[in-house]
Amino acid sequence: MENAIDYSRKWYVMAAVAMSIFLATIDGSIVNVALPTLVRDLNTDFATIQWVVLSYLLTMTTLMLSIGRLGDMIGKKSIFNAGFVVFTVGSVLCGLSPTVHWLIAFRVLQAVGAAMTLALGAAIVTEAFPAQERGRALGLIGTIVSLGIIIGPTLGGVLIEYLSWHWIFFVNLPVGIVGTLMAWRFVPNFKPVGRQRFDYWGAATLCISLLALLLALTWGQQVGFTAPSVLLLFSVWLVFLTGFLIIETRTEQPMIDLRIFKNILFSVNLVTGFTTFVSIAGVFILLPFYLEDVLGYNTQQVGFLLAVIPIGLGTFAPIAGALSDRFGTRPITVLGLVILSGGYIALTGLSTETTTWSYVLRLLPIGIGMGIFQSPNNSAIMGSVPRERLGVASGLLSITRTLGQTVGIAILGALWASRTMFHTGQFLAGGATAAPSSAQVAGLHDTFIVVTVLIFLGLALSVWGLIKERSLQAQMTMPQTNV
Repeated sequence: MENAIDYSRKWYVMAAVAMSIFLATIDGSIVNVALPTLVRDLNTDFATIQWVVLSYLLTMTTLMLSIGRLGDMIGKKSIFNAGFVVFTVGSVLCGLSPTVHWLIAFRVLQAVGAAMTLALGAAIVTEAFPAQERGRALGLIGTIVSLGIIIGPTLGGVLIEYLSWHWIFFVNLPVGIVGTLMAWRFVPNFKPVGRQRFDYWGAATLCISLLALLLALTWGQQVGFTAPSVLLLFSVWLVFLTGFLIIETRTEQPMIDLRIFKNILFSVNLVTGFTTFVSIAGVFILLPFYLEDVLGYNTQQVGFLLAVIPIGLGTFAPIAGALSDRFGTRPITVLGLVILSGGYIALTGLSTETTTWSYVLRLLPIGIGMGIFQSPNNSAIMGSVPRERLGVASGLLSITRTLGQTVGIAILGALWASRTMFHTGQFLAGGATAAPSSAQVAGLHDTFIVVTVLIFLGLALSVWGLIKERSLQAQMTMPQTNV
């Protein structure tokens, strides 16, 4: 019961969860910076070294929902604590890896630990804070994510320059130890009521479906989305997704109770969140090429210029969360999407002559809009499910982020490449990055027009959700009359 929950340690719980999220976020950005160094030091090629990133992403995404369900069944604390330990041990083993193949294998282990913490982090914070403070708490989580994104490249560059690439993994050890101790000491040990069974068939079909989709999107970028192997993977995804849905409707205790999607507002929040992550992935995959190849900035300058988005997000996320606690989540998410759409419209005006300040002013609304949208949207998702389903809801929330980013990188990257080639007027052996600057910019314009349309669709859906929510509230407050 709500009044039986002890909220006195909520900020200690927040600190423990924040450490896990910070570790997972900073680890991703550090590794991305280190890829060229890893190619040289491990005597490998780019196609192989990509799996240092992809193995982590694929493992984490396929496991999060299953872990969320287990958290609802047996309790979140034990899984969260174990995740900290697995991630920390995996980090040390990554740093000790003698070859690229050992590194990829230990990255899988590291991702298992990351999935165990990330899948349950939002659920643990939701339980630790009273409902009227949920938005502010989840907004602070958004700030932690932004800090990880900002600090990662800088810290990675320093560690690689003055020590070696091994230390980008060893640096996780002290934070992991402190985080494990804090999680063991402060995360509440809520035990689920009643005996529950794990849906093994549902978990298996869902994992295979997600893995096939992620592999199809990943390989499709390299060999084309119409290649037979990629089409086969898409077919496997559809077959196993269909099988999963059939199993879930016939299982007494399913992995995901599909009835939660009957809550229209819950579904709207998930869909709009997914669209924003698809869009933001396009920014982070495309703008580095624009900044280096077209505007001529060096790698360090590009890192600082890309930090505009996480700075805006991290600054406004807790503010928006606190406002949503006071005025409701829906109006704030709509405001965030309005600002976000304005930012993407502004990006269609990038040119070969764009100045630094012009670039910053165009990109800042995207960071601000994401910050204003994300924490109220997360709060609405976590607040619309019963407590016994918080783990699954948290897992769904994490999957919309990782899957949205994967889809965005694959689809928007391919769209930009094809439109750049179109504006070039001929096929270039070196790919889209070898095209003239004017053609690359024209391809960017076309891509960001598509992104703007996508965000407008999300905005329309969110406005509809706001109208629907107000209508339901009006019906609930309408006096009842007996006829």
